[in-house]
Amino acid sequence: QVQLMESGGGSVQPGGSLRLSCVLSGDTYSRYSMTWFRQTPGRQREWVAAIASDGDTSYADFAEGRFIVSRDNAKSTILLEMNNLTPEDTAMYYCAAKRSVIAALYLSAREFDFWGQGTQVTVSQ
Repeated sequence: QVQLMESGGGSVQPGGSLRLSCVLSGDTYSRYSMTWFRQTPGRQREWVAAIASDGDTSYADFAEGRFIVSRDNAKSTILLEMNNLTPEDTAMYYCAAKRSVIAALYLSAREFDFWGQGTQVTVSQ
């Protein structure tokens, strides 16, 4: 059974940086497209950054230029480096995996088969 485990969340001041990681276990990681989502209370889950099995990436507008998504297939890991964080980035961050026979990006939460438990990111003074 596929499992996802996030880590790396925490509290930082505005302008700070965090690096989130997510490890996939239970299957061959390279077959999966991966996406980071985030959610705050009362709001829908929104996509942050996506990376396909071939390394192609896409970023939400708010993440472009500040966040970097990468993957290490040898370690079955997806990373999200977040820079210049603002209080608006405060949320629970989730990684999601979708097994795909093609290298594609998936941005809708409904498309994903597997989710991690989330890691909290808090940006405040």
